[in-house]
Amino acid sequence: MGGCGSKKADQKDTLLESIEAHEKGINCMALSEDGSVLATGSEDKSLRLWCTKTSQCECIGTLRGHEDYITCILIEDCYVLTGSADKTLRKWDVSTLECVLVCRGHTSVIYRMICTGDFIFTSSYDRTARCWDFDNGECLRVFRGHKRGVYPLIFIPADDDEMDDDMDPDGSKDILITGSADCTARSWNFETGQCLKVFKGKDRDGNNVGHTGAITCMATDALGRILFTGSTDTTVRSWNLLRGEQLKVFSGHTGSVICMQIVNKIMYTGSSDHTARAWVTEFGDCTRVFKGHKHTVSVVKVKDGLVYTACGDACARVFDAKSGTLKREFKVYTGSGDCSIRSYDAKSGDVKKVFVGHDFAVTALEVVGGKLFTGSYDGFLKVWDSTGIKDDTTFGKEEKKEDKKDKDNKQQKVDSNQNGIDNKIMID
Repeated sequence: MGGCGSKKADQKDTLLESIEAHEKGINCMALSEDGSVLATGSEDKSLRLWCTKTSQCECIGTLRGHEDYITCILIEDCYVLTGSADKTLRKWDVSTLECVLVCRGHTSVIYRMICTGDFIFTSSYDRTARCWDFDNGECLRVFRGHKRGVYPLIFIPADDDEMDDDMDPDGSKDILITGSADCTARSWNFETGQCLKVFKGKDRDGNNVGHTGAITCMATDALGRILFTGSTDTTVRSWNLLRGEQLKVFSGHTGSVICMQIVNKIMYTGSSDHTARAWVTEFGDCTRVFKGHKHTVSVVKVKDGLVYTACGDACARVFDAKSGTLKREFKVYTGSGDCSIRSYDAKSGDVKKVFVGHDFAVTALEVVGGKLFTGSYDGFLKVWDSTGIKDDTTFGKEEKKEDKKDKDNKQQKVDSNQNGIDNKIMID
């Protein structure tokens, strides 16, 4: 990274551990509710469990059984759930490290997974989403209707006090929402499996004005009444969940929108245009552009007023939440590319801290107990010291100099994103 340096001793102190965790790249990561257990899933077909509370990050178990790479992980109570390219969902007992359920039914790669406690929902390139019983693994429902692969999932449970009776004419208020490579999102009646709304968008003349690219990520407002969809067409769109009407178009990214998170009334997005952005959900205004990445921003996490981003360029930065100044920049120099994690001030958009050290794209991150855990395609799990960020004021002026240089650069090129979705590829 340019001019914002620190003493080499400081740089070395920041990287607490570098663990050769897997034989191949790490694809996904999950943290237990109490933050004590971290799970990593890999291209090597295995899942590893790590203790985050000990002075050193200890591997407490390696789970093997999948016949292809692991695509997604969840930790639910004392169980770990994994989805894989082998088309199966598996449930593992953390205490015994044994696989207690194998759920079969999908005919292609399982892409994403969510769990409500009683039910597990999965999406797949086979154009369907499925609902499984958490206890016995029975497939309870298949949601069919999309014309291409199904990617993100959201489940909105019934709430008699909040949801309108007209949301579901059949009387059930439990709703599943799916996003797809067919450029649409759909809402589904959980009880019947029937499609309620197709979020396409129409103008006054009845013409479609919805997404023109695959839907890669989704979120809802706190009440579950407004849906936000991010797409490879570079836009985010908001929808009225009750009526299926398009409300706003969030334009500004110049590459595919890969990830999003909504905190209160602010939406944070990451893109293949090498930036993350902050938006006011009510008005659609972009309030901050988080610059400095050299590749696709594939993960955005907001914690304690800081915005953490995982990127294909392998750095990590942390920005002050109030002043927006760069607090620290830490580098572990390697002989290859610049794969990074960055943390930004949620209000100002300025970099607070940069973590560099992986050899390949950073695919996942978690923050717990003053430590930042990062996983990468290089197969390493790295643990960084993320304490004292708000007290460090060393690098603010240097960051402004770098921002000025950025303004003189030509527009950054757009990368194919790191989530297995390309706007030039439609899954049949």
